[in-house]
Amino acid sequence: MIEFFDFNIILTIPSLNDYIAVQPAKHATYVPHTAGRYSVKLFRKVECPIVERLTNSSLMMPRRNNGKILMAVRIVIHAMEIIHLLTDQNPIQVIVDAVINSGPQEDATRIGSAGVVRCQAVDISPLRRVNQAIYLLMTGARESAFRNITTVAECLADELLNAAKGSSNR
Repeated sequence: MIEFFDFNIILTIPSLNDYIAVQPAKHATYVPHTAGRYSVKLFRKVECPIVERLTNSSLMMPRRNNGKILMAVRIVIHAMEIIHLLTDQNPIQVIVDAVINSGPQEDATRIGSAGVVRCQAVDISPLRRVNQAIYLLMTGARESAFRNITTVAECLADELLNAAKGSSNR
């Protein structure tokens, strides 16, 4: 399945090295779902491989897809094959680049006291940046495939390719 792809990935932003798990020694898995217990302890989901986080995140969660692990695994594998066929690049590298490019760098928070509230710009932690990027990629792919003739795997591949390139094509 994923064993055809190389796990030597280049991370362009050093602050995300600890939060995107793609090291070949620890995170080279050959199936996108290992049923690991990554939510037992605080911050253990950092050790979860990025492809498995992609599978677990929003593909399995919404209402009618809740718990359908094999469907989510099939979608991710087909999307990775489509990416490999279209670009002839390593799909794991494309996924990492898409997560890096689509994560927000700053956010607005509400600061105020005694009824006076104003918004203040704050930086986002790297873990929240990766989580938000995965959520936004999966939500965009799922919504573009809804009531459409294109499959979820094709929409996910398009979303990942556009995010990796930095373009906002639909």
